[in-house]
Amino acid sequence: MSQLRKQFSKIYDQNVERIYRFIFLKVSSQEIAEDLTSEVFTRGWQAYKDQRLKTKDQKEKCDIKNVTAFLYQIARNLIADHYRQKAQAQFVSMENVTPVVDTGVNLEEQALLRSDFDGVRTALSNLKEDYREVIVWYYLDELKVPEIAKILGKSEEAVRVQIHRALNALREKLRGAHK
Repeated sequence: MSQLRKQFSKIYDQNVERIYRFIFLKVSSQEIAEDLTSEVFTRGWQAYKDQRLKTKDQKEKCDIKNVTAFLYQIARNLIADHYRQKAQAQFVSMENVTPVVDTGVNLEEQALLRSDFDGVRTALSNLKEDYREVIVWYYLDELKVPEIAKILGKSEEAVRVQIHRALNALREKLRGAHK
């Protein structure tokens, strides 16, 4: 059992920030995001432990082939449950997300970076939710196409097309902002 805890501890360390960010972008508060993230890993641990013990006893392959995708799926389900319970959808404004700025950059460069970041943030917030999700997963969380396909329950080709369309939509939003 302690070996399982060590294995899951590594999984937690590798995924907690990604899962938290994903949840935070979809809920209205830091507290709710923290609670839901905690619940993701509680449920993930239970499923991981149960599956590993079952696998050990029955000499079968584990059903959880991609733990990261599995955790994202738990998160998506918990977010849906959260909004079902509230009976209304709320979104965190992208304006509340503060960029990390390198303090070694001069003030003029900081202002330019801030302006660019604000433009991208605004354009992202105006995209359809499914486009926003694949961009965040692919470019920020650096998930691979097969992992995203597993999370969404789509084929890899469908995910590639969705990423392509999301990028085109983001480009259009950015072009519109510069006119």
